[in-house]
Amino acid sequence: MTTPSSPPPAGSRASAAELLLLASVFVIAACGLVYELAAGALSSYLLGDSVLQFSTVIGVYLFAMGVGSWLSRFVERQLAAVFLLVELLVGVVGGLMPAALFTVYNLLPPGEGLAFRTLLYALVLLVGVLVGLEIPLVMRLLKAHFKQRYGLKDLVSQVLTFDYLGALLVALAFPLVLVPQLGLIRTGLAFGLLNVAVAAWAGWLFRPELRARRSLAAATFGSALVLLAAWAGSEALTTWAEDRFYGEHIVFKQSSPYQRIVVTEGKAGTRLFLNGNLQFHSRDEYRYHEALVHPAMAAHGAPKRVLVLGGGDGLAVREVLKYPSVERVTLVELDPHMTALFRDNPKLAALNGHALTSPKLHIVNADAFGWLEQSAEHFDVIVIDFPDPSNFALGKLYSASFYALVDQHLAAGGFAVIQTTSPLFARRSFWTVVTTVESVGLTTAPYHAHVPSFGEWGFTLASRRPFTPPRHLPEGLRFLSVQSLPTLFDFPPDMARVPTEVNRLSNQVLVQEFEAEWGRVH
Repeated sequence: MTTPSSPPPAGSRASAAELLLLASVFVIAACGLVYELAAGALSSYLLGDSVLQFSTVIGVYLFAMGVGSWLSRFVERQLAAVFLLVELLVGVVGGLMPAALFTVYNLLPPGEGLAFRTLLYALVLLVGVLVGLEIPLVMRLLKAHFKQRYGLKDLVSQVLTFDYLGALLVALAFPLVLVPQLGLIRTGLAFGLLNVAVAAWAGWLFRPELRARRSLAAATFGSALVLLAAWAGSEALTTWAEDRFYGEHIVFKQSSPYQRIVVTEGKAGTRLFLNGNLQFHSRDEYRYHEALVHPAMAAHGAPKRVLVLGGGDGLAVREVLKYPSVERVTLVELDPHMTALFRDNPKLAALNGHALTSPKLHIVNADAFGWLEQSAEHFDVIVIDFPDPSNFALGKLYSASFYALVDQHLAAGGFAVIQTTSPLFARRSFWTVVTTVESVGLTTAPYHAHVPSFGEWGFTLASRRPFTPPRHLPEGLRFLSVQSLPTLFDFPPDMARVPTEVNRLSNQVLVQEFEAEWGRVH
């Protein structure tokens, strides 16, 4: 068999050694992108402000890769040994990075965000420099040992082809397979082990030219042991860190292709978190959901067909079903894991009054934007209960294009209601939603309610006719009353309307406003 020390003649078939080196390029690219994505996802998860976090992490990482590529020019001797050591370092540092960041964040006292950010960017810089060293070293190894096969043009094209293929595979697998199945910590560790595997086969391929073979073998074995030990303890670490992060005992956690779902249980009740953001607390969720649903439903008078967008927890559906006139409710929720959880878990199903098993309910697990584009149905009431517009994927669901679709599906005398974030803490964001709804020709009636878990929270009623506060509400409500309802539509000076832009798909101004305002709060 052809060895790296005896290059093959031109035009011969690729040897096993050559194919292994090219495969290492594929693995290196995959691992490098995983570390970048994991750092961006984890910083967004812990710090919020997803656009800023991903932008800065990617920027710092790419800069560091450039530094690493520049530094590779100073490696003149022992290319194979240096490459092996780089693989071990990037495997250990990159593989442990998510676990280290998660641990440190939970150990730091509140208000030490600067210390966490310093560690985050230091690790990103270090991993980026190491990853930047890898590809130039591989190219030089291929050139040195297979020079008769590769001219510069062929060498660059081969290496970059495998590099980009590895990046493509990971870019698809990271959100769809890796994070849902392994989680961020184990994903980092798994790809760290892959880097160590590259170091192991590099040590075997280039063993004739390695001077300290035993020391390098011991380092490879030790690196693998460290990562395997971390893997064995990853579940306990994740449980400990998330318990500290959420401040209560976690009774359910799952990473779906769309989000991280966590349910906690404490003395005060049950809480749901999506991607680290509180969605409801069982002790006061009735305030939020009564305020969300009943003004629109009661104003219509006798709604028969109701559409709920978002709200996979079934709590909004619970309130909708309090109206005897309702014949059919369509729930469009992107994540099937949400609807399954709140349908099948006995305690969570009890919270929504088993609404998700109602014969009147039709569940559709699909993207709301796409579903509205394809559907021809019309509804008397449309309840829009999406998470806050913290990223561009959610921001499109608060755009003028989306509300134009809502208008098309609203019956002539129908009402739509939109969860609209806090008019107190995110005043400009709140009024941006109102302005955007009005831009498609709908009449709005903004209002707000106090929900202890959230603070002052806002909603927007939209219709083709003026809103008149209803004179009747269903019996048994715990928060809303006919007498108190008009007060919700009164805004004090600190929440009064301010001029805002329309949120369009082309500008996503709402996401920028939201992150800026809530960033000041947190």
